[in-house]
Amino acid sequence: MIVARNDASRPAKGWYSQLIHPALPFIGFANRGINERHYHRELYEVYLVAKGSSTIVVGDLPTTLHAGDVLVVEPGEVHTFVENTPDYFHFVLHCPPIKDDKVDVLYVHNAA
Repeated sequence: MIVARNDASRPAKGWYSQLIHPALPFIGFANRGINERHYHRELYEVYLVAKGSSTIVVGDLPTTLHAGDVLVVEPGEVHTFVENTPDYFHFVLHCPPIKDDKVDVLYVHNAA
């Protein structure tokens, strides 16, 4: 058995390094949605909302997530969080566990 704990000394976002194992996905957490537009080349990102609510934008579609919701973001889908409640907390799984799969996307506003 392996136990990974999250407490008040943890940062707002991170990975459970105790759980890194070839048979497991990467398992992380966040107590707020981070506004950081990005996508993943090959991995699926699975969000499991434990508390509160947040709004994530996948492509151009905003979706509000609530406690108990699960969202799967597929490879190549640009996504970011834009807001969350103060009590928000989610777990995130990277399936399969591929290091350095994230691609940051800069927002470009075209003024006509």
